Amino acid sequence: MKRAFSLPLLAAVTLTLVPAITAARDYIQIVGSSTVYPFATVVAEQFGKTSSFKTPKIESTGSGGGLKLFCAGVGVQHPDVANASRRIKQSEVDRCAKNGVAEIIEVKVGYDGIVIGNAKGGPTLNLTRKDLFMALAKDVPAAGSSTLVENSAMTWKDVNDALPANKIEVLGPPPTSGTRDAFAELGLEGGCKKIKWIKAMKKADKNKYKATCHTVREDGAYVEAGENDNLIVQKLEANPNAFGIFGFSFLDQNSDKIKGAMIDGVAPTFDNIADGKYPVSRPLYVYVKKAHIGTIPGIAEFLAEFTNDNAWGEDGYLTDKGLIPMPDAEREAFAAAAANQTNLKL
Repeated sequence: MKRAFSLPLLAAVTLTLVPAITAARDYIQIVGSSTVYPFATVVAEQFGKTSSFKTPKIESTGSGGGLKLFCAGVGVQHPDVANASRRIKQSEVDRCAKNGVAEIIEVKVGYDGIVIGNAKGGPTLNLTRKDLFMALAKDVPAAGSSTLVENSAMTWKDVNDALPANKIEVLGPPPTSGTRDAFAELGLEGGCKKIKWIKAMKKADKNKYKATCHTVREDGAYVEAGENDNLIVQKLEANPNAFGIFGFSFLDQNSDKIKGAMIDGVAPTFDNIADGKYPVSRPLYVYVKKAHIGTIPGIAEFLAEFTNDNAWGEDGYLTDKGLIPMPDAEREAFAAAAANQTNLKL
């Protein structure tokens, strides 16, 4: 027996479904890295002023947190763009694919240095990456042996006799931050592998090697200070003997208040980072959800603004904010990837 649906019921079903289909945002939603945040904000403001599109809304969530939101799915309830101060991981790409985010556009936008800085009135340090590891790692080599013990260094002098006898107190980002990831890889591991027997551990037990080199002590010497680099700067002003970990752009924008330590004899300057001399530097990325292009207005045009030499070039407005531009050939390659909406390949 065939059942006939009444017109009111059909209308009710239609009314229920329509909002889910037609609801849309008329602005770009961006999440992610606190390091990329100031650069993306400047581009967004310029884009809002010079185009017919609304100014994108940007939230600083940290690289890991932003990519988690980005990979949660396709649709107007999910972000269109994720900023990251490290490259996306294979596990994150897999999570994206699992949730229907099958096509991602990767655009490297420039470089940044990771600075160990303190207030202008505080001590000036010339650190090595080995000093950083010995000061901040959870477990370090026991004196004169090839065994690991819990880190008991209380002062910088305990780590290196050439350093001052000031308490080790470093304010830094949480594990969800791309800055934290990059600092662990470039700073801590960079010093960790200076110790030959730990470097040899990488071949024998890669997981143990990474845990040894990347795990930060939890006894108060390293203080998680959130994703807000501006807050770290304020805390350093209040405590001249404390140090903070943040991107070069924040040093550049606050050079009247804070200074950067030398790492392996190299100062964190624009030229040293651009030339590759400064040892703790990393690339910055923007990831775009291809499925949202054409649905959320202005995404392709926003990418075009970001990858314009007037923005990210050697004399672009982003260099005034501390972005280290890529070489010409690299900029051309990523500008083409953005324009052609080339899919990410890890």
